Amino acid sequence: MGRADWLDRPAMGHVLAALMPANRLVMECCMATGLRVGDVLALKTADVQHGPRMTVREQKTGKSRRVYWPAELRLRMLQQAGRVWVFEGRNDWRKHRTRSAVYKDLQRAARVFRASGVVPKGAQVSTHTGRKIRAVDEFRRTGSVDKVAALLNHDEGHSEVTLLYALADELTRRKVGGAGKRRRTPAR
Repeated sequence: MGRADWLDRPAMGHVLAALMPANRLVMECCMATGLRVGDVLALKTADVQHGPRMTVREQKTGKSRRVYWPAELRLRMLQQAGRVWVFEGRNDWRKHRTRSAVYKDLQRAARVFRASGVVPKGAQVSTHTGRKIRAVDEFRRTGSVDKVAALLNHDEGHSEVTLLYALADELTRRKVGGAGKRRRTPAR
């Protein structure tokens, strides 16, 4: 498996629509916050109930960061939340859903839309695609690599890694041979 690629929102919308509802919600959480899928799956119901802002301790880095849950997204999270975990495991409510369960569903959905041409051939869609979508959105909104680094909780002095996220749209377009090129409006 290669590195995850970025997808534009319309293509990702098709993929999301084909996911199982809980897995779609997991990916929407990744896209809304830039959290890694493992951090989303480790959310406890009680923590999300306390309000729209919370501190998440990232599993990969051990660093903490504040996240904000948009009201509609948080409501849907709570509506399907389990006794302990927001995203309960399939066979045991005491465990959360696995990353591989979300990944397999995402691969199935991406394969369908790759065949139809909605997802560019050669684009690697994975759970990390949600994080890249959020990073590109933030870079487009602010034009600031520093803001993207803060969003993703990247260390200072490693801007080259942050740039891979901020420019993931352009890198994916180049990788897949221009698929998803921006249309330019004719000069008037």
